[in-house]
Amino acid sequence: MAKLAKLDDIVSLCRRRGFIFQSSEIYGGLASCYDYGPLGAELKRNVRNAWWKHVVQMRDDVVGLDCSILMHPMVWKASGHADKFADLVTVCKKCNTRTRVDHLQDSREGTAEEHTEHVDIETEAARPHDLAGKVCPACGTVGQFTPPMAFKLMFETQMGANVDDTMTLYLRPETAQGIFANFRNVLDSTRVKVPFGIAQIGKSFRNEVTTKAFIFRTREFEQAELEFFCKPGTDEQWYEHWKQQRFDWYLNLGIKKENLRFRDHDPDELAHYAKACVDVEYKFPFGSGDWQELEGIANRTDYDLRQHQRGIRTMNDWYESKGDLTKISLKAESEDYLKGPLAYFDEEARERYVPYVIEPSAGVDRSTLAFLVDAYDEEEVKGEQRNLLRFSPALAPVKAAVFPLVKKDGMPDIAMNIYNDLKKQFTTFYDEKGAVGRRYRRQDEAGTPYCITVDGQTKKDNTVTVRERDSMEQARVNIDQVKTFLREKLDL
Repeated sequence: MAKLAKLDDIVSLCRRRGFIFQSSEIYGGLASCYDYGPLGAELKRNVRNAWWKHVVQMRDDVVGLDCSILMHPMVWKASGHADKFADLVTVCKKCNTRTRVDHLQDSREGTAEEHTEHVDIETEAARPHDLAGKVCPACGTVGQFTPPMAFKLMFETQMGANVDDTMTLYLRPETAQGIFANFRNVLDSTRVKVPFGIAQIGKSFRNEVTTKAFIFRTREFEQAELEFFCKPGTDEQWYEHWKQQRFDWYLNLGIKKENLRFRDHDPDELAHYAKACVDVEYKFPFGSGDWQELEGIANRTDYDLRQHQRGIRTMNDWYESKGDLTKISLKAESEDYLKGPLAYFDEEARERYVPYVIEPSAGVDRSTLAFLVDAYDEEEVKGEQRNLLRFSPALAPVKAAVFPLVKKDGMPDIAMNIYNDLKKQFTTFYDEKGAVGRRYRRQDEAGTPYCITVDGQTKKDNTVTVRERDSMEQARVNIDQVKTFLREKLDL
């Protein structure tokens, strides 16, 4: 039975084995920013590839996209982010710690206030909030807080060489809006028809007030998002379809079923654009109650496409304001919005409509952390502790390691030939340093499914020892059959 991992175990392993490092570590680090090391880069790439294969490659109704991080500021006005993407924060008067209001625990009830992301900045800040019983998470002081204030989550930057033509832009807080902005481009340049989806994986940025738990919540992160466009009236069917598809994806990649669950959003918790939303939650080894969001699946209705049609109608006002988003409001929706550029004409049914959207949105970093936690195990073997990562072969950073038993009798030459042959198809590692048992342990901890050892018998019958990670069972395989053996076992 797998050992329940602690976050400290995971952080220690990631640092020790080169999965994840603190960003800018030699300068003391940068809070909530992380770099992926050699094994971590491979693991994260495999998570991306597994998502893309499941969502795009294996389907006939989804196409891919790779949008720019920097987009026209009107994108964020139309989406609502420029006005509403904020957290409500307060400052402890005793220790000066800034905390999100919805993260404060109540000394009287032991509960936190409601979630406040995507608030209307002015309205929410003016609304009364009872902080008298709230506890500062840093110093424990009760009820000593400043009035709540809105904290904008988007990072700002400037584009332009001269003061006169400088424009304020934003680092995107999500990848979805690039998909909506390209909806018409995809329709006009491909043969897709509703229902269909557009998917992309890319970096997003949020100036989070509170970050936590290693790579669980960071200010720079990677998203894997799908916007699936469907006819109004069929949206509930597609919502259920994608719920099950995404839940099964985690199971098929080795996440234990007892560590996954659905959590439906309550009506008063739903985002302003959502008809329904459910989180796929994972039992992480931290936080209150351990269950934390891994991925969200939302029915966004036709909100986004209709908002962007309003944004397009407002462009003249943007030019007149010289790009000041605070001075403009989106124009009302046109009465003939069904003829707008982001509406869809169904040729078979001979009708126009603005498609509804089902959005599965996953964090690549958060998923990577879940796969690390779920794969982590410790066991005793012959009186010694063995640490290992029981990754699905599809996710394992290294698929196979090749060893010569000793550095003599031509074994390194044979092992190197095998290594050079295998690495054409698999991520393969060569190691000839230290006792073979220690080399096995190093690969167990890296999550490598198979180790191939060239030994004294190899020259006699042209076979090698192939050792499996989880069971530690060994088999003799002819050198000419090693690649086929691995391909079948790894299902690659």
